[in-house]
Order: sequence, then structure tokens, then C-alpha cells
Amino acid sequence: MRWARVTLIWAALAAAIGVPISAAAASPLLEWRGPVYILAGFAGIVALALVLVQPLLIGGYLPGLSGRIGRRAHLWIGGTLVVAVMIHVVGLWITSPPDMIDALLFASPTPFSPFGVIAMWVIFAVALLAALRRRLGLRPQTWRIAHMSLAVVIVAGSVVHAMLIEGAMETVSKVALCALVLAAAIKVMVDLRVWRRRATLRGERALRDSELCGIDGDKSRARRHS
Repeated sequence: MRWARVTLIWAALAAAIGVPISAAAASPLLEWRGPVYILAGFAGIVALALVLVQPLLIGGYLPGLSGRIGRRAHLWIGGTLVVAVMIHVVGLWITSPPDMIDALLFASPTPFSPFGVIAMWVIFAVALLAALRRRLGLRPQTWRIAHMSLAVVIVAGSVVHAMLIEGAMETVSKVALCALVLAAAIKVMVDLRVWRRRATLRGERALRDSELCGIDGDKSRARRHS
């Protein structure tokens, strides 16, 4: 039973990633595109697929990749995501520099561009923050809150960006992949309870502070009476 479950999980993930890529590869729109543009486009699809994998890793949902192994894989996949985004952006820059300049300056007439650019910069920001985490002295809880907050922006921006593009990706498989990305992100936030943990810590600090104030007040009153 366990092996059947493990096989089913990995098969489902492979299908969630492989079907949209295969459908995009069979798109007739690619006949009029050059190799650099096609490479850039598929790098974007791979990046979206990696955005699905990331919460699955950090949540420990993939068999054999939980705990420390999952966190290390999350780190490497994060690096791969940065590379995929860079290939996507550089490839589009090579094929059409004016369009990329407009997109980066938020002056593009296409509605999907701002969401992709925002997601791109936040992905770079997370990578930079992860690299400088020890030097900045970020506490684990602070890092989790910052990471999760930025991840929400990445997920939302990536999904909206993909959904608004009418390109090589087949509609049904693209919608399914985007829905899975959203579902995975929501599930890991609920399961890890990062926000609730933060609120609990604040409540505990407030309770300790109030108790200390009460003790100090009792002592001061006792001194006055004595």
C-alpha cells in the first residue's frame, strides 16, 4: 500500500509538470518562432512548474524528500528556479529588446507583463535574502515569515502572468498547473501555521510582559505599604 501511494504521488507530480510541457511542445504556434524564443518560453513553463515543486518540498509532501533532505532540495530547486527565470528573461530580451525594456519599466501594453516582472524581482529578492540570511542574523521565525510573505507574491504573480498569456501552453493543462500551484501554496501555509505561530509568539510575549508588569506593580505597592 505504501509503495502504491508513493508511486501515485510521484506519477501525479510528473503528469502535472509533463503534460503542460508536452502540450506546449505540440503547439502549432512554435512553427513561427525561433529557437531562442522557444527556449525562453519553455524556461518560463519550467519556472512555473518549479513554483509548484517548492511548497511540496518545504511541506514534506514528496516521499523520500522530507526533513533535511527536503529542505536541501528546496534550496537547490530555488537556485534552479532563478536560473530558469534568467533564461526566460534573457531569451525574450534577445528576441525583442524593446518589449523587454517596456516590461521591466512597467510600460508594456500587455496585461501579463507587470505580474511576471513583479514575480521575477521577488524571486531574485528571496534568493538574495536566503544567501545573506546568516550575515543578516535573521531568526528562524523572522525568516519563515519573510520567506512565506514573498512566496505568496511569487505564486500569485506567476499564476496571473501565466493565465493572461495566450501562447504555446494549452489552456486546460495550464489552468490545471496553475490551480495546483495555488493549492500547494495554500496547503503548506495552512499546515505549517506560520502566521498562527507568529500570533502565538506575540501573545505569549504580551502575556509575559503583563505578568512582569503585575509583579513589578505588586512589589512597588508592597514597598509603599511597608
